[in-house]
Amino acid sequence: MRALTLIDTRPDYGGVVLDDRPQPEPAAGEVIVKVCAAAVTFVDLLMSRGGYQFKPSLPYGLGSDFAGEVVTGGERFSAGAPIIGMHRGGAFAEYIAVPERDLMPKPDRWSFETAAGFGQAYLTAYVALVRHAHLRRGEWLLVHGASGGVGLAAVDLGMRMGAKVIAASASEEKLAAIERLHAPTAVLNVRGGFREAVKALTGGGADVVYDPVGGAVFEESLRCTAYHGRVLIVGFAGGTIPSVPMNYPLIKGLQIIGVRAGEYGRRFPDHAREDRAALATIAAEGAARPHAYAAFPLSEWRRAFAMVEDRQVVGRVILLP
Repeated sequence: MRALTLIDTRPDYGGVVLDDRPQPEPAAGEVIVKVCAAAVTFVDLLMSRGGYQFKPSLPYGLGSDFAGEVVTGGERFSAGAPIIGMHRGGAFAEYIAVPERDLMPKPDRWSFETAAGFGQAYLTAYVALVRHAHLRRGEWLLVHGASGGVGLAAVDLGMRMGAKVIAASASEEKLAAIERLHAPTAVLNVRGGFREAVKALTGGGADVVYDPVGGAVFEESLRCTAYHGRVLIVGFAGGTIPSVPMNYPLIKGLQIIGVRAGEYGRRFPDHAREDRAALATIAAEGAARPHAYAAFPLSEWRRAFAMVEDRQVVGRVILLP
């Protein structure tokens, strides 16, 4: 089968190759899935140059979010069943062996491309907003990087939880797309600063800040968070890891919470099962709208990676093995 494999960590994806590999064999508790679509994430880009905290042994199959059809049936899914999967690695390939517990049914109304963008993005948003922030109906939620996969998922999920959502981006074009897709309470262009605008919109400050950007965005967010607010650190897509002026958490009684949905699930497996079950229900009930921005054949993976790298995307870019 064809698979996108990381053989070395180098700049400009120099250690990523599209090669032929043996089809996987299932271990106990695993099923084989024919991958119909897989989502490119910022994590894939970071891993290609050794910039992610997880350092796998090489060679390593890239790709974690996918949708496809079960080839070898298990206890829950029969052969031919359309599924959504989340797995650490191996999704940018024609076939993947994955624990059956990591799969959920694909809703009929979703294409494989749409379904591939659901898993990790919505799991991250769910763990952040539900498990960590305990977001309540009527609270103000400020979502930075709102056009990216995890940002757009937080906008969608926050709206459906009854929060008042401010979707933030530095692009008017992306903000217009977010308005069309999810109609948040407000959209906000952060170029040139956003502290006063957030205070004016919320009447004092955001109750919850969801930040996958970091850098100066995080630092300014501390200045427009309400008393007893919760600031969720999701990542550093802006490229800079910020420092925390500790007088802000002290004066405002802030909680600053790191979000690693995968690690959270590994440490709390009972919660992980509950979270995946909740996501399966959300998908089945139509209470989520993941967005596939563009799709490319696996042979055009460089084009897909570059689109994510250049931040051209609203939602997810999809590879089609």
